[in-house]
Amino acid sequence: MFAVFLRFAENKAKAGAFMDGHKAWLQTGFSDGIFLAAGSLQDPDGGGAILAHNASRDELQTRVNEDPFVAENVVSAEIVEFVPSRTDDRLAFLAN
Repeated sequence: MFAVFLRFAENKAKAGAFMDGHKAWLQTGFSDGIFLAAGSLQDPDGGGAILAHNASRDELQTRVNEDPFVAENVVSAEIVEFVPSRTDDRLAFLAN
């Protein structure tokens, strides 16, 4: 399982120009069963975060690189892998 942190970068002022592409990219991740959750970071620097699974690190890195926000340097991406050792029963599928 992975947490992807998308932090605003050099071209953050261009976010509006690439928002539709970013939203389409997110929808593809959800439709493909890779993304579990996505949302805004609630800190002064802003950006977003995605919870992902069902992909290798390399596959996820390739997918993240295809995000228009990443490709256009609107955000920089950090992928952090973790292995859940305990989950709420509703999320038991993540521990497999």
